[in-house]
Amino acid sequence: MVKITDDYISNKAAFEKAGIKTPNYDINEKNGATKWVHFGGGNLFRAFHAAIADTLIEKGELDSGVVVAETHDPSVVTSVYTPFKNRILRVITKADGNFDKELLASVKEALFFGPDNKEGWDKLFSIFENPALQLASFTITEKGYSVVDDHGEFLPFVKDDIENGPKAPKNNMASLVSLLLARFNAGAYPMALLSTDNFSQNGDRLKASVMAVANAWKDRGFVGDDFINYLSDESKISFPFSMIDRITPNPSEDVSKVLEESGFEDYEIVHTPNHTNIAAFTNTEETHYLVVEDNFPNGRPDFSKTDVILTDKDTVNKADEMKVTTCLNPLHTALAVNGSLLGFNSIAKEVSDPDMLALIKQIGYIEGLPVVTDPKVINPKQFIDALVQKRLPNPYIPDMPQRIATDTSQKLAVRYGVTISHYVDDANRDPKSLNFIPLVLATWCRYLMAVDDNGESFDPSPDPLYDELHAKVADIKLGEETDVHAHLKDILSNERIFGHNLYEVGLGEKVEEYFKSQISGKGAVRKTLVDTLARYEKQIG
Repeated sequence: MVKITDDYISNKAAFEKAGIKTPNYDINEKNGATKWVHFGGGNLFRAFHAAIADTLIEKGELDSGVVVAETHDPSVVTSVYTPFKNRILRVITKADGNFDKELLASVKEALFFGPDNKEGWDKLFSIFENPALQLASFTITEKGYSVVDDHGEFLPFVKDDIENGPKAPKNNMASLVSLLLARFNAGAYPMALLSTDNFSQNGDRLKASVMAVANAWKDRGFVGDDFINYLSDESKISFPFSMIDRITPNPSEDVSKVLEESGFEDYEIVHTPNHTNIAAFTNTEETHYLVVEDNFPNGRPDFSKTDVILTDKDTVNKADEMKVTTCLNPLHTALAVNGSLLGFNSIAKEVSDPDMLALIKQIGYIEGLPVVTDPKVINPKQFIDALVQKRLPNPYIPDMPQRIATDTSQKLAVRYGVTISHYVDDANRDPKSLNFIPLVLATWCRYLMAVDDNGESFDPSPDPLYDELHAKVADIKLGEETDVHAHLKDILSNERIFGHNLYEVGLGEKVEEYFKSQISGKGAVRKTLVDTLARYEKQIG
């Protein structure tokens, strides 16, 4: 048996017996000043960023560990960082059932960052006041950047921080600006603020939140123009873009059992009072991408010696567009709405279905790939190959169609509307030639009925437009004649949802025909898919 806290240097053989690769360094001997702070100590950081730092330390490119600042759940620090000496067991799960296990020791310290935790609060301020700090990275989820509502008004939980100023803010964005103010007052030292959360143009979103708080404090006299100029000067404070892609779900019970059987003692999963699921181990997939705009005004570790792809902002945007509009997200949505109607509760199980696999291949290879924006740093076809061959079939990545179906009305304009635009804008292409994208859009309309393919009611995933859209199709009965156009015209003409009026680009009628077939009776969703695949199967070969 081996524990994560055992001496992995003198006891390397015990770890090897458990199949665990160990570091060649002792983090306690890496005494350089902190160069890298990471906000958000959850599973993605533990599986990805900590491994990048581990590689840098092993190669002599980083002389100190990463300091983790957890901002959401203090139990993350007290449950899985402190008791395990800040170490992480990363488990890479593969579709063939094999695991790669590696001990990561790259975290120098983990602390909960909030004004109520004086020790952690003071420690992070001292790090930000040190000129050696080069970057702060973030995995705090998209919601973590929110400070204003749709009308530009500060959210209720931010208003107090705006009125009370930088002394002890509670919101994480206001707290970050307070840290930056301390760095400015200490010497206006440069650094990079690198968002690695999974949404488009994340650097701009982070900058907008920082500037909103800072400008509000300036208006109230807490800071001066000189601080605003410091934040606005890219040679001082940069907000690089990134594209990140690595599925890292909550710790898996199946992985936990395998670890227990292999002789690893710290296999238990922690469920914190704040509903965080975390463990001494983290499980993730083998395929991963991190494309980063190379804009670090105070220097950086040599990320080029890791898996990170360093490039310019335009290329990051292209890589993100490739993923979001063609090679990943549209395929996910197709699986989400079909899976919900056809009774799947696992993406891995769904892609083992030949019809589902054929559907996403049609959307990715046949309809999307010819118009994809090629970022050059990642090959789009190889990206789809890895997705359909390794990533989606992985049974240890417990993703569900129902999770992916959340907020679908907010995603369609990007996930399909951009590809439709490419067909509209290209004189040599015709959007009417699209067959499977309109089929998925019809399937989503069918999903809005909240009746599955067996004729049974189900609970759709949360969506801000669901009630409004469900009302337009709620009275349709399977197998009964209905005026499809009357039911769907307001949905399909809504440019806010699809990025287009589908009738104006020649797809509205095609969606209606698919939908008419899908409501013809029980099993009609599956039959419509099978018939459509049979009609166009020669395209894939």
